[in-house]
Amino acid sequence: MSRRAIIAGAGIGGLAAALALSRARFDVTLYESAEALEEFGAGLQLTPNATHVLSDLGVLDRVESFALRTRAIIAIRGSDDAVLMRMPINGAVGRGDTPYLTIHRADLQRALAEAARRQPNVKLCFGSTVAEIETNGDRISVGVKQGATTIHDSADLLIGADGLRSRVRERFRFGKADRLAFVGCVAFRATADSARVDSGWTRPEVCLRLGSRAHLVHYPMRGGSILNLVAVIESTWHSADDDHPWDGEADRPTLDRAFSRWSKATRDLLAATSHWRAWPLYCRPPIASFSIGRIALLGDAAHPMVPFLAQGAAQAIEDAGVLGRVFSQIQSIPDGLVTYSRVRVGRVARIQIEAKKHGRTYHLNGPMSFARDASMRLLGAGRLSSRYDWLYGA
Repeated sequence: MSRRAIIAGAGIGGLAAALALSRARFDVTLYESAEALEEFGAGLQLTPNATHVLSDLGVLDRVESFALRTRAIIAIRGSDDAVLMRMPINGAVGRGDTPYLTIHRADLQRALAEAARRQPNVKLCFGSTVAEIETNGDRISVGVKQGATTIHDSADLLIGADGLRSRVRERFRFGKADRLAFVGCVAFRATADSARVDSGWTRPEVCLRLGSRAHLVHYPMRGGSILNLVAVIESTWHSADDDHPWDGEADRPTLDRAFSRWSKATRDLLAATSHWRAWPLYCRPPIASFSIGRIALLGDAAHPMVPFLAQGAAQAIEDAGVLGRVFSQIQSIPDGLVTYSRVRVGRVARIQIEAKKHGRTYHLNGPMSFARDASMRLLGAGRLSSRYDWLYGA
């Protein structure tokens, strides 16, 4: 018998979940609040644990047509451009059979959406927000707002892939402890024309510049024609609500002050574009379960995390892969979702915690930063890469 799934949210996680569930013989409807897929966001890294799932879903070749294969990850001291570590990729990190890619978020979403549209059992509905949820025996009923009207739909299960401020997550009633928490950092994001930067920075490498209370990540995308820039600075902002004054609007003087004592190469990179956007970084504490009855959470709705391990999109894709594998073997919806949660919760909680630790390490200053730099040099690329086998090789 055919099973039916409703997915709230057609971001990267929601689209990947639709592909995974369609392969497990579900009829899938995605409801997305945006009116259309839009060119928003900037770049992201697809680590081998994510590209392995994309390969299983049959979309890796299409994704690679938009992406660049990363050859190395380089850590640089921001003050003087001293190279602390150069870790070659080329099968040496994680799974040797799948690549480490950099890609524009919009390109990844486009590739996944194209694949979803080709599936006869997947339907995408834009301008549609899941606003009401009811459990009726073996069915989940939802009210979907489409402009001024509300339609009703039902399915065997509901996946909340509706992001950081998930409406579906509210159904779990985790209480006040589950509130979004500002982590004390703001991410400034931009893309720059590669013609405006030193040609050395257009090689297919991920560069991480470390410094006091800030760091900068940059790497090329779209065939090397543009450079993705992510500058993260610490902030002491506090508010009773979660509306950061820089939410989308970049305070350029603040950005420049944070990197004023860094190397000229760093400052030149920041000056290569004037089109910066800024967002505060939030997280929630790890939770004990991603499912309740016939409802499950996925991606940021389940495990929002800081970006310091480049795992936000990767873990949403992993979620989707596990859902597909579980329901290719288990017919019972509640049992399948319990299994999905059990497989995912521990791993994702570890990643959430490790990502926060990495952020603190990146921003060390004084004697602690000297110790960090010396440690990276002494460990070398081989021993450093082995520390990520648990993450990339899963």
